Amino acid sequence: MSHESVWYSRPRSYGKGSRSCRVCTHRAGLIRKYGLNICRQCFREKSTDIGFVKVCFDSESLTREALIQPSAPMSLRTNEARDLNLVHRRERMRMWLEDL
Repeated sequence: MSHESVWYSRPRSYGKGSRSCRVCTHRAGLIRKYGLNICRQCFREKSTDIGFVKVCFDSESLTREALIQPSAPMSLRTNEARDLNLVHRRERMRMWLEDL
């Protein structure tokens, strides 16, 4: 039994060897949170299409009005606005993944 016949002979159903990027099939730097399964390079390219927005907060801008998106009604609390944003983000992600 040679080395070539034994190499990768075990099934890869768990661990790092079983996961890869759904866009480019790269195995390193994989973002698995929220079921994305995208490498970090592809995430930087596709993050706006999915609906992720980079937010920077100053200590002065941490007000209730700054946390709520302008599209959400002002009567919503911060947690409800975040949940609403998460629903919209999931819808965009689902549509983007269908296009792949």
